[in-house]
Amino acid sequence: MPITVEPGPVEKRSEPLLKLSQRTYQRAQQCVHCGLCLPACPTYTQNGLEADSPRGRIYLMKAMADGRIEPSDSVLHHLDLCLDCRACETACPSGVVYHELIEETRAKLRPLHMRSFSERTVEWITFEVMTRPTLLKLALLKPRLLQRLGLWGFFSALAGKLLGPRLGKMQQMLPEKGALWPRRLAEFYPSTAAADSAPRAKKLTVGFMPGCVGSVMFNDVNRKAIELLQHLGCDVRVPRSQGCCGAIHHHGGRPDVAAEKAKRNIEAFSKCDRVVNTIAGCGAMLKEYGHLLHDDPHWSDRAREFDGKSRDISELIAELDPPPPRHRVERTVTYHDACHLAHAQKVREQPRKLLTRIEGLTLVPLPETEMCCGAAGTYNLMHPQMSQELGQRKVAHIRSTGAQVCVTGNVGCAMQIESEARRTGAEMKVLHPVELLHQAYLGAGG
Repeated sequence: MPITVEPGPVEKRSEPLLKLSQRTYQRAQQCVHCGLCLPACPTYTQNGLEADSPRGRIYLMKAMADGRIEPSDSVLHHLDLCLDCRACETACPSGVVYHELIEETRAKLRPLHMRSFSERTVEWITFEVMTRPTLLKLALLKPRLLQRLGLWGFFSALAGKLLGPRLGKMQQMLPEKGALWPRRLAEFYPSTAAADSAPRAKKLTVGFMPGCVGSVMFNDVNRKAIELLQHLGCDVRVPRSQGCCGAIHHHGGRPDVAAEKAKRNIEAFSKCDRVVNTIAGCGAMLKEYGHLLHDDPHWSDRAREFDGKSRDISELIAELDPPPPRHRVERTVTYHDACHLAHAQKVREQPRKLLTRIEGLTLVPLPETEMCCGAAGTYNLMHPQMSQELGQRKVAHIRSTGAQVCVTGNVGCAMQIESEARRTGAEMKVLHPVELLHQAYLGAGG
């Protein structure tokens, strides 16, 4: 299909409005336009527009960098609609590192993008509230109280109609259960020296990153992850000096802010053998500090070293190579591959292998398991319609498996799938792999 853009001059301009670094521009030149990325792209498979495919977006970005087209509203819309799920990178035979291209483009075009009031409001909430756990707890205090009083459903539906689709989606995303004021994790958790942990020549000191949203919405998952690592012979540290991973800022066109957060975390975890988290989006960001700081002579080497010791929780547990768990877990589940776990971190087999070692657990294959569910960080708030369509598609596939439990390794995916299941009336529970592994190793109902 032809790419639709607003008419503009064909001749090359001397000063294009989009100026990409040579490294990033070369990413665009690597694309051979074969189209193998198209079936993997959620937005293209959903609406069939070439301009909403990776190939089409690369064409638009390169044309802007060459000065052949301008960043019109139409062009910006097609670029904004990208989920940055990185499925195209998995499909690409030429090895195009697409996310570096789209992220730098968005950052450099950000000053030209005129956003609506609701978009600016959502951006402020995501940048200033969601990245600060204490502020997020305060913001959620009233909704949690309304949940306990049984009034949240009515209030949420009413607020969604009054506040518009973006803020309405934010109301919908709140999990049904959660602590009123989640307790902060301790700084140090020594190994419990479990009898069934695998023997190691050296006890690992593992730095744990709870995440901004994860520490508030899914704090119970974090606690179980720490208990599980202790049980498997690790000393776990949760440095007080750590902060936001920087993913929201980096994907939102603020790489300078993300870089400062990266430096803070590199310093905070400098004495740890491994750095681990339970959130795919955060984990992908932690493994890209080397790219983020590659031009900084004072931090580039330390950033690359940090990348090398960053792990997803399932990746680290597989690395520890523990014996099979002793407790049975009688469940039939299906596994959804979070985009930033499968495509960004290339972690696919580890969580599956760990789950299949649990006696009594039946793991059913999920159709389109690596297709984005529509969460994509804060994408579901900025593009609620496309997010809803992808979420509905994901829920339908989960239901087709016959499993009433979906397992996924990302807080954003869990919130998106749960909220879409509620909206469509599907009976479904979403669990993190840690919750099932905790139950299998430590018993007591998980």
